[in-house]
Amino acid sequence: MILTGITDEAGALIDTQIKAVKELGWNTIEARSVEVEGFPKANLHDIADEAFDVVEEKLKNGGVGVYCFGSTIANWGKKIDDPFDLSEVERAIPRMQRLGSQYVRIMSYAVREGEDQLEEERFHRLREITKRFLDAGITPVHENCMNYGGMSWQHALKLLENVPGLKWVFDTANPVFNDDRSKPEPMPKQDPWEFWTHLKEHTVHIHVKDAIWDNSKNDADYTLPGKGDGAVRRILSDALESGYDAGISIEPHLAVVFHDDSVKASDEEIYQSFIGYGKALMELLDDIQKAR
Repeated sequence: MILTGITDEAGALIDTQIKAVKELGWNTIEARSVEVEGFPKANLHDIADEAFDVVEEKLKNGGVGVYCFGSTIANWGKKIDDPFDLSEVERAIPRMQRLGSQYVRIMSYAVREGEDQLEEERFHRLREITKRFLDAGITPVHENCMNYGGMSWQHALKLLENVPGLKWVFDTANPVFNDDRSKPEPMPKQDPWEFWTHLKEHTVHIHVKDAIWDNSKNDADYTLPGKGDGAVRRILSDALESGYDAGISIEPHLAVVFHDDSVKASDEEIYQSFIGYGKALMELLDDIQKAR
């Protein structure tokens, strides 16, 4: 079992991200966006070459690796009917190889309105993306998020069946706020435990976040792990009981939300929130281990 975290939720600067995981006693990060002094904050595959050189050096000097890279490839901000662009893949591969990263998080494009999800085009693109990473010795992992593969566990399995070599990163809280699009209107929210049971054999990485859906504001309230409706304790217990020994990565969303600029907090609040979340995860895992 490897504990890590999406460290842009600890702070933007690479120095802060390294400091956070080392304070928790961890030795890897899950890299997503990063900032180097003198350069704008951006996703790891988008920062300038000079900034990436600095990131690589700081990680090496700090004794910290990159377990997984949270790319924006085919994510919820990209439409399946836009031109197929592999430039992010081409930038990501050599950088991941330099950092020794094993996994890259990808998605399957934004959900379209209506029933026609252009499935064959999605499968075609994901097969090409997956092949390029596999040929480079990197394992692509798809996250159940606001994308085709996150529409339901049935959509997830159909995607995996049509994209050989693709693996899964299971996010515990995303089902809490995502509609189950395998069901007719009015669609209920997904069941995290049900989603997990169908995807666990394909899962090689886990994102831990937790949330409670609030119908009154049509949004989720994020919580410490095990305190919401993400079935975090049950899922982690089942994973460990089944012999899972790969990555478990925190994505708190308590003081900062990657896709929501309205969530504001001071740099210190953001940092301490990440540290507190990491400690809460370790306490939860200790409780689970003691109960086995």
